Amino acid sequence: MPSSLDEALDTLVRDIADWPDAGVVFRDVTPLLADAEGLRLTVEGLTALGRRIAGGDIDKVVGIEARGFIFGTPVAVALGAGFVPARKAGKLPALTHGVEYDLEYGSATVEIHQDALTPGDRVLVVDDVLATGGTMAAVDELIARTGAVPVANVVVLEISALGGRERLAHERLGALRTY
Repeated sequence: MPSSLDEALDTLVRDIADWPDAGVVFRDVTPLLADAEGLRLTVEGLTALGRRIAGGDIDKVVGIEARGFIFGTPVAVALGAGFVPARKAGKLPALTHGVEYDLEYGSATVEIHQDALTPGDRVLVVDDVLATGGTMAAVDELIARTGAVPVANVVVLEISALGGRERLAHERLGALRTY
């Protein structure tokens, strides 16, 4: 059982070499999710980091599909905020707002329900890993289009070599661990 967040991240995030492609080192958070103390420490870390970066109240937490749902929901509960899922196109049943963004080979769309955020809502965005930053930048744009304000973006892991930080507002981005 880890006794600190650093120990949890050191021992419970597993590296998978050559997945999904040769030369890629995948950072697998599933052992962290499976460990009750590691999960508790991670949620507490994300909550504190989001609170610090936001510098004020947070009305809603937006979790990015899919592991952002897992981390974002308990963060929302800890903050006394609502939770909003940001999903791939076509996965939400009611009317949605969407933003299309570029991927390395093609494009994708991320959506939220039209009634999920209201103008002026202060929003914390949560995800597991920041890689290229495309999805998180699209979610920030989507939030801003609703009139809500993305006040902080937090992730468990940041893969700095992929340059995601450069696509986002640096002053409102935080990671529990940077590789």
